[in-house]
Amino acid sequence: MLDVPLDSWYAWLGLSLAGVALVGAASGLPTAPPPNATAAAETVDRVAATEYASTAEHPLDATAVKLETRRLALRNDAGTAHATFAFAPVTPVPAGDSPLRDVIHGAHPSAVFDSPAAFQQAVIDSRTRTSNATWREVDRTLLVRKTTWEGVDVVLVDA
Repeated sequence: MLDVPLDSWYAWLGLSLAGVALVGAASGLPTAPPPNATAAAETVDRVAATEYASTAEHPLDATAVKLETRRLALRNDAGTAHATFAFAPVTPVPAGDSPLRDVIHGAHPSAVFDSPAAFQQAVIDSRTRTSNATWREVDRTLLVRKTTWEGVDVVLVDA
């Protein structure tokens, strides 16, 4: 009656293996939440909804970003998040050397472009290029600027 059943060591071994598997699975889970794409899109929408020229910055908790004219995607080690802009389309500033980069960082379009038509063409070209948007490294801040120059209204977005 006080004797240990013969199959108890099988149960002990099975429970031990299950515990090790559970610890292994739990250690593989991400320790941080995925980036908050909705908050970033809301910042873009707040700037796009204003009547006047304005600028906003939003800190990002992502390592990569994909900017499109109607949505954005953020990615970090914990996952990927997507959000759609309510006030679209916006103009993502292309990576690299672009005159639109000077405008989003504060220069008036007249200081960068020869004419409003040239400014409008740069906006159209940038929107066309982002139809095949790719992931790019993020600078930890999303920058949004709404500006107007002689009838050309644009919301620029860069990260």
